[in-house]
Amino acid sequence: MNLPAAVLLGIVQGLTEFLPVSSSAHLILARAFFGWETPPEFGLAFDVALHVGTLSAIFIYFHREILSMAAAVPGVVRREPDPSGRLVENVVIGTLPVVVVALLFNDFIEQVLRTPGVAAGALGVGAALMLGAERLGPRSHDEHAITWLHALLIGCAQASALVPGMSRSGTTIALAMLLGFRRDAAARFTFLLAIPAMLAAAAKEALELRHMPLGSAAGELFAVGTIVSAVVGYVTIKYFLRFLAGNRLDVFAYYRLALATLTVGWLWAR
Repeated sequence: MNLPAAVLLGIVQGLTEFLPVSSSAHLILARAFFGWETPPEFGLAFDVALHVGTLSAIFIYFHREILSMAAAVPGVVRREPDPSGRLVENVVIGTLPVVVVALLFNDFIEQVLRTPGVAAGALGVGAALMLGAERLGPRSHDEHAITWLHALLIGCAQASALVPGMSRSGTTIALAMLLGFRRDAAARFTFLLAIPAMLAAAAKEALELRHMPLGSAAGELFAVGTIVSAVVGYVTIKYFLRFLAGNRLDVFAYYRLALATLTVGWLWAR
């Protein structure tokens, strides 16, 4: 991997982590399409660096909400939560499914499902879910109307997005819409819900790689990837939330279907 590849993968991660098109699928397909073969350990470590960048973007963009949630934790413990405290409760409840699925199936997901074929299939399934969500039921609730049951169901959608191609934001936003929530409200809750899962995943992978020697050239690539994914991720969050306030998800669904078709054709040609 060289510097241009690191920049491009940082851009891909920053865009696709928050847009409903699946960052994992795009990273898998970018490496496959362009032939960026790397040692498995290096590839995993670089993915950690990219996720640290997009996680930083969430913290920076939602810093006020995160600080309010942190201040509300004592009220949650005393069972006297305010709106920020209830948001803390819902994030905790919504995180439980992904923890269970990751503990039980992480090896299977990493070793079996991270392939272009699986990513193409999941891209198609996620597109169908998004198109269905746009056409079924009214959507008038904001994130303050989320109950523990809503949070649990949305958390199950987040857990399903461990399959490459499903997309964390696409699956959770679509399910929240089916539950009656506005697109932008669903996206805000989705991004906050992603924080514990992304922190845990990055910490786990970093621990596994703590003894991996990295030269100065690799360190430069990691730094570039992290910074690029953080900057692009912040801009993506800002303008995606604005987009969702008045636009449908159809364009992303059709893009997913086109990419899935392209991937199937590419695999067939090989």
